[in-house]
Amino acid sequence: MTSLFKKAGIVLLAAFVIVQFFGPAKTNPPVDEGRTLVANLTTPPEIQTLLKRACADCHSHETAWPWYSHVAPASWFVINHVNDGRRHLNFSDWAKYTPKQASHKLEEIEDLVKRREMPLQSYLLLHSSHAQLNDQDIQTLSGWAKDARSVLDEEISREP
Repeated sequence: MTSLFKKAGIVLLAAFVIVQFFGPAKTNPPVDEGRTLVANLTTPPEIQTLLKRACADCHSHETAWPWYSHVAPASWFVINHVNDGRRHLNFSDWAKYTPKQASHKLEEIEDLVKRREMPLQSYLLLHSSHAQLNDQDIQTLSGWAKDARSVLDEEISREP
């Protein structure tokens, strides 16, 4: 019986080592500063700090990859999570959004932050020391998103 457990352990260890060589790639594509949220929307320093602290790891090309993103199978979850976050909202490529799309993104930021759905709880489990938004942070960030959306919506209404 001990021999069976030993063999099973060796097989599991070998499988663990082998899977380290497979899976999605971690990427941080180059950032064109002219296409970022900060370059295209009035973003006060306090907001920039909040976005960097609580949002940028999943919603920009400036992800600070944590140690566990290098170890499969956790790496697969993290990389897919970041790629999905970037697809939904990417502060590094804000210029790709039309004014209407940008307005909608700001509305989503306001709503999801107010409802404490962002940052995701799964992210906060390991990043709560810096990514957790307190009540003041939520009010500040959602207020900024609402104000920025109002400015965009006014610009949209003046378009022919």
